Amino acid sequence: MSQAQGQRAGDPGPVEGASRARENYLCLLAWAFTLFSSVRILGYLPTAWAILASGSSQQHSLLTWAIWTSSNMTMAAWLYEDNGRRLNRAIVVNIGNALMCLVILALVAFYRH
Repeated sequence: MSQAQGQRAGDPGPVEGASRARENYLCLLAWAFTLFSSVRILGYLPTAWAILASGSSQQHSLLTWAIWTSSNMTMAAWLYEDNGRRLNRAIVVNIGNALMCLVILALVAFYRH
């Protein structure tokens, strides 16, 4: 849109405005992912505590925790490769989730009777 068509000087055009809105959306999405995935790392603690406190892990599936561990590990590896072998917050969060799943997996295996 040109100034002659009613656009004020300094206002972004339709394409530039959409591009800026998309950049803002992607930035917000990245931070939301980081926040909720980081909080998820803390969400594993009650499970670990319950297993430790009860001394039993019969109610937990080794297969499920192995799958979740593997899923987080491979996602971190894929993101790392896709990002030119450079770390970013998504990779770090997936590594954190993989480590917490591994902790639960080890506890389940250790307390299996």
